Amino acid sequence: MTTRGTPGRMVRIEDDMWAAYGELCAQEGTSRADDIRRHVHSRVQAWRKKQAVQRRLERLGEPDS
Repeated sequence: MTTRGTPGRMVRIEDDMWAAYGELCAQEGTSRADDIRRHVHSRVQAWRKKQAVQRRLERLGEPDS
């Protein structure tokens, strides 16, 4: 089941790891789906910041027009 128009995604994870991950998330009061979403958002946000810094550094290295 997906949330309000959010497309479902399929991942392949071993059964024992998926079960343990479910226990871990339950103990932390979250769902696997929410935990995965937060992880992905965090990683993409860090990647975007790194890209922005790289673009700025590249512009600083360019000669004035």
